Amino acid sequence: MKFAFIDKKSPQPEKVLAYAEKKVGKLDRYFHSDAEATVRFQEKKRGQVKLEVTVRTGNAIFRSETYSDSMYSAIDAAVDTIEGQIRKNKTRLSKRLRTDAFDPVEFTGVDVSEADAPLEIARAKRFPLRPMSVEEAMLQMNLLGHTFFAFRDADEGEAFAVVYAREDGGYGLIVDQP
Repeated sequence: MKFAFIDKKSPQPEKVLAYAEKKVGKLDRYFHSDAEATVRFQEKKRGQVKLEVTVRTGNAIFRSETYSDSMYSAIDAAVDTIEGQIRKNKTRLSKRLRTDAFDPVEFTGVDVSEADAPLEIARAKRFPLRPMSVEEAMLQMNLLGHTFFAFRDADEGEAFAVVYAREDGGYGLIVDQP
């Protein structure tokens, strides 16, 4: 597994980097050798830390974002979250990951009955997407109190687009490109 460490505000000690590489490296047993892990460290206010771990392999992407008072506990929580994502989706992922990835590891304390349940749509909405500018879509999203808003982008030839609120207070835009 290839590693990339990103320090947002202050560099991390070598002990923390080695610990992160050891813990995240344990996920390598689920993936082929082409997996890439990105670990992003960020110190927040009042001694709290934010840790983002992203593992990319083939067509699968696993991401975890944790907040903690200790970088070590944040690393542990992030690895546990990614292992949980793998467990939850193990039947679908077993086709993409190694075929024996789930055999040698016994997961304890986890109810896997819901992980095998088929995915179900709980609610469906249908509504017409009308053409509008990105600014108008952001305004509509804020007026509705939603975190995202789907629309047809009038500036991009009425392509399907989604505007969303980011955690840092900004906005993001996703536009379909044919």
